[in-house]
Amino acid sequence: MKTSQSLNYILVVFGILVAMYAKVDDSENTYLLILGICSLLYGAFKISQTIPSKTEKEDEINTEDE
Repeated sequence: MKTSQSLNYILVVFGILVAMYAKVDDSENTYLLILGICSLLYGAFKISQTIPSKTEKEDEINTEDE
């Protein structure tokens, strides 16, 4: 579990760095930019899946009260 979570953070940082590197040059490399953005979005998506939703927390609290 920890390995996959660390991998997601690495993907986000990698995506940021690659996207920034692709935009630095005057002749930007479109493929590198796309790779960086895809990596960033995929990592952020996987990280957001690990965060429980607010409604699930409220439902758990309501069922414990009953």
